Amino acid sequence: MRAGALAALAFGLALAAGGRDALDGWVAATTLPPLTVATGTEVLARDGTLLRAFPVADGRWRLAPGPVDEGFLADLVAYEDGRFYDHAGIDPVAVLRAGAQALAAGHVVSGASTLTMQVARLLEEGPTGTVAGKIRQARVALALERRLSKAQILDLYLRLAPYGGNLEGVRAASLAWFGKEPRRLTPAEAALLIALPQSPEARRPDRAPKAAQAARDRVLTRLAAAGALSEDSARAAMREPVPARRRDFPALAPHLTARLAAAAAPGARIETTIDAGLQRAAERLARRAVAGMAGQVSAAMVLADHRSGEILAEVGGADWTDTARAGFVDLTQAPRSPGSTLKPFVYALAFDDGLAHPETLIEDRPVAFGSWHPQNFDHAFRGTVSVRQALTLSLNIPVVHLTEALGPERLLATLRRAGARVELPGSGAPGLAVSLGGLGISLEDLVQAYAALARMGRPVTLSPLAGGAHPREGQLFGAVAAWQVADILSRIAPPPGGTPNRIAYKTGTSYGHRDALAVGFDGRHVAGVWLGRADGTPVPGAFGGEIAAPVLFELFDRIGAERAPLPPPPPATLILPNARLPQPLQRFRPRDAAFAEAPAGGPELTFPPDGAQVEVPEGGLTVKLRGGVPPFTWLANGAPVMVGTRARESLLPLPAAGFVTLTVLDAEGRSASAQVRLTF
Repeated sequence: MRAGALAALAFGLALAAGGRDALDGWVAATTLPPLTVATGTEVLARDGTLLRAFPVADGRWRLAPGPVDEGFLADLVAYEDGRFYDHAGIDPVAVLRAGAQALAAGHVVSGASTLTMQVARLLEEGPTGTVAGKIRQARVALALERRLSKAQILDLYLRLAPYGGNLEGVRAASLAWFGKEPRRLTPAEAALLIALPQSPEARRPDRAPKAAQAARDRVLTRLAAAGALSEDSARAAMREPVPARRRDFPALAPHLTARLAAAAAPGARIETTIDAGLQRAAERLARRAVAGMAGQVSAAMVLADHRSGEILAEVGGADWTDTARAGFVDLTQAPRSPGSTLKPFVYALAFDDGLAHPETLIEDRPVAFGSWHPQNFDHAFRGTVSVRQALTLSLNIPVVHLTEALGPERLLATLRRAGARVELPGSGAPGLAVSLGGLGISLEDLVQAYAALARMGRPVTLSPLAGGAHPREGQLFGAVAAWQVADILSRIAPPPGGTPNRIAYKTGTSYGHRDALAVGFDGRHVAGVWLGRADGTPVPGAFGGEIAAPVLFELFDRIGAERAPLPPPPPATLILPNARLPQPLQRFRPRDAAFAEAPAGGPELTFPPDGAQVEVPEGGLTVKLRGGVPPFTWLANGAPVMVGTRARESLLPLPAAGFVTLTVLDAEGRSASAQVRLTF
């Protein structure tokens, strides 16, 4: 008898071992569905908040979970699968309990599906009510438990659980039903998110609020009975209403975020430098700016920190959903005429070359450049004016004179060195009209060029991507010239209600009133505003100074405490009235008079020769000349370094190493120049 019992026991153990081995083989041979779950692309603000999310390719809203309320996770496990951390995919205790209840009641009372089995079903989108389906879920669940950790299985559930309509995953559900990330959830919110996946369509709060509330309250009751929630907290949570509607997903900076998402891989998390608060303020400002304006007028804005190059806000259109205003067009990227907003760059180059000074006198009289007879915007002429007045009043004829002296190619080269892309009409060489807006440039590139002006001539690449902004090589013009232009622009009268001397700014209106612009900067920020029609149709009566400048000043008002004053003048700045300027700078002479080849008797540099590399001793650079009529003015990179000397050999204080253009002007305005490289 004892031998028989031992034999039976041995036979039973052998059968169990064989069954175990067979089960192991069965599970090991399981073909698992793909475990990589596609999630939508997200674009984040500088503080990590969501600017905009995009659905996955099939239109479902499914987002990476991110931080989730720990209380919600604990309640989810307690309600759905209390032994989740103890079983291997199938809970035998739950299976026995469900079987016993079904036998006693004659029908199914409760299920035995674990969270892992639910994940298996969601991964394969398999059936829920068939025996074959349950066996397949059990097999996949066992295989998942061997492949993944409990945290990874829970992460899959948080990504895949259905929450009604095209919502999948707890994060998408929290944003859609509560309008917030699931980092912190109230007991009522957590209970609803636990209840919805069991029957997502029948319990949708926006369509079946009573069913949603009843299911939520059952979860609260069970959690309270299990001790996971106090009775008082459960009763208080039951008094909260369920959401009455599904909320829209965030869509700040819609044009920018669409552009960034299109350039990134699907499912990317794109970190930007956008300030969500400033972005909202800018979008509201753009909508208000065009409210009531006829003719499908839209607005675009760019606001950046020119110290770092980070774009803080970008509005591509007044309303991206307004098809009547072509709201889908990103007007920060569209090449448009900049009007008079390029004039400051002409003046900066002229100051840097020693062609002019803010107090230099220049003529505003009828003139012909070949067959072209430029006119001022108001068709009036003001005679002799200072360069300061010419820029302040945005006169056309003086700036064309300066453009002719510089050459229009010089202006284009400067804009390109700033990183701006310019488009010229036709295929010929650029004409003098480029300084009046006769080219195409995007608002974002125009603001980038102004950032160089704000940075004392040092260009920077603006970018909305975290880590994307960076200084550009070279110097567009000297710090003195940049400051002189900024000083003039800061003294332009502000629009009604604007703070005087708050920002340096310039307005522009393109030919035919197609574009109205205002661009400006303070000691830290640079911004541009454009108003017009996306299709380029004229907007009668639209002037940059009247409709764009007030919006620009309001945009700067939104910056708040981070505003910074404009910098003081560099030490080398020559701040003198016209009468005390060196004679050649008192009155502008056209190119053929001032910078043509020096006539007989004009000054000639004998040392240093053009192209030389010169080691400068401690006392300064010795320069020598012959010819010319004293007194002489010496300029280095357009900035005066010695004025009124009659000597033909001088010692110039040049403290900085590198390339420098030396220019000498005599009393009759004749000049000679040499570019040399200085070493110390």
